[in-house]
Amino acid sequence: MNRLKQHYFEIAVPELQKSLGRTNRLAVPRLMKATMNVGLGKSITDSSLTEHVQQTLRRISGQQPVLTRAKKSISNFKIRKNMVVGAKVTLRGNRMYEFLEKLIHVALPRVRDFRGLPDSAVDQNGNLSIGITEHVVFPEIKSDEVEKVHGLEVSIVSTARNREEGKKLYRALGFPFRSSNS
Repeated sequence: MNRLKQHYFEIAVPELQKSLGRTNRLAVPRLMKATMNVGLGKSITDSSLTEHVQQTLRRISGQQPVLTRAKKSISNFKIRKNMVVGAKVTLRGNRMYEFLEKLIHVALPRVRDFRGLPDSAVDQNGNLSIGITEHVVFPEIKSDEVEKVHGLEVSIVSTARNREEGKKLYRALGFPFRSSNS
């Protein structure tokens, strides 16, 4: 079993049960999925960047990314309907836990000037959204092979009912939040 998953079931669930006042273990919030998304931005016409982004997401996640396409044409952005505008990957189950363990213990500490996640990263439904400016913080990416650095967004969906439950869940899992006195 994955270390983060084991930590969740053996340590976080009893801790959350006590702090949230839940008698049933199944009533404790849990993680549903983690989604990684990369928008191509101004480089939508560069097909080599699209291939590079796909390869990057494939290496980080261990599965094939899905290309996202424009739903309608927007002339100001030079976007036509069905044009590729990004790529995304949705992780569930063991792959999600493996990715999140990598994110918490390897990638986030490697981010330049990282002082912890702000409390505002958790929305009112208990979901966590993290923006990573450089994809080279992940161990699967070799910085000498990178032709162009790009960012990515990571969204983690949980069954938490509100922001406070979500924060308690993510803290119990070891996500590094900023201390409240700074």
